[in-house]
Amino acid sequence: MRCVIARFPFDLFKSEVMESMKGIKPEPVTGDSVVIGRRVYPVKQVGEVITRQDRRDFTSGEVTRALTRLGFTCRTADVSVPATAPTPLEAASAMLGSATAV
Repeated sequence: MRCVIARFPFDLFKSEVMESMKGIKPEPVTGDSVVIGRRVYPVKQVGEVITRQDRRDFTSGEVTRALTRLGFTCRTADVSVPATAPTPLEAASAMLGSATAV
C-alpha cells in the first residue's frame, strides 16, 4: 500500500511491517499504540522503524492512519483525567451530607 508519512511516499505491506518489528522490544506506551502480533508498540516507535526517520519528523496520526489501512489494530491515547479517590475529609463530608441552615 502506498502512503505518505512526513511528506515522503512509502510502499508498506503488512508482512514487511511485522518482519521489521520482529525482535524489537516495545517501549512503554504513553500515547497512541498499535498491536503487532501479540505485542503493543507505541506508534512513534513503529513509525521510526518502518520509515527510518526521526520521530520528530512525523505525527502519530500519519502512522496510525497508515497502519490502520494495513489492517493493524491501533488505539488512541486516553486523554481523560483519571478519577481520584476522595480524601478522608471529602468522604466524611459526603457521609454526613450537606449542612443546612435551621
